[in-house]
Amino acid sequence: MDPVVFRLRVFLAVMLGITLAGAVAVMQVENLSPLDALYFTVVTITTVGYGDIHPNSPAGKTLAMVLILGGVGCFMGLVANATELLVSRRAKLLREQKQNVVIGVFFAELGTDLLARCVAQDRHLGEIRPRLIVTGHWREQDFSRAINELPRLGLELDLAGADLPGLKDFLAGHSGLILRLLENPSLLEHEAFTDLLRAVFHLRDELAHRRDLDALSPADRAHLAGDLQRVYMLLVAQWLPYMRHLKEAYPYLFSLAVRLNPFRPDAHAEID
Repeated sequence: MDPVVFRLRVFLAVMLGITLAGAVAVMQVENLSPLDALYFTVVTITTVGYGDIHPNSPAGKTLAMVLILGGVGCFMGLVANATELLVSRRAKLLREQKQNVVIGVFFAELGTDLLARCVAQDRHLGEIRPRLIVTGHWREQDFSRAINELPRLGLELDLAGADLPGLKDFLAGHSGLILRLLENPSLLEHEAFTDLLRAVFHLRDELAHRRDLDALSPADRAHLAGDLQRVYMLLVAQWLPYMRHLKEAYPYLFSLAVRLNPFRPDAHAEID
């Protein structure tokens, strides 16, 4: 749980306890009605102090001082944490917006094409394709279902017939973009997407250091298959939340992304 939310709940619980206990005590000591006792307690704790109701007995004055010393501090803590929560949520929203812009650049320039290359080599494409063809009718529960099903979908690549030299050239041509994205400070707190970028950059390095990708040993091909499989899994795991974000925030971008969905057998930008 968020520490700010936890502190806010604690202060709120203590505040309610002090208010109710103080109202009961004031009602007994000053012989006030329940409404007047609660009114006096709230006015005292919040430091408003209208003065229309005030303690007359020594016990009432002592109780008022206890309420001021205990209740006012609790009230100020409640206000401070509520303000911090609002500010932190606003900052989190702005941070997520910046991250989504960067993620959008990644998929527009590199991610969608790379995902299409991986999808073309999936062993079980016929089985998983119906589960990942996002449409304009998808709702929050559809995206949540697809994300939760990912570990059980059986995404698995087969490098037989894969164009590894073409993939090598493709990633080499986007090295600058990957480096710039890795250096972007807004992604420091987005660990999952940063892991994807590192995996893509590692795959680029693995391919770049092989002279002849058409003459790989079985062990070397298996190693590259593992690197590409890692990229594939991380790509899909980031692609689905990105599509959900577009659906919620940018319907016009979502429309194009749906038409270019790499899992569609006839993916194209033209509107039928």
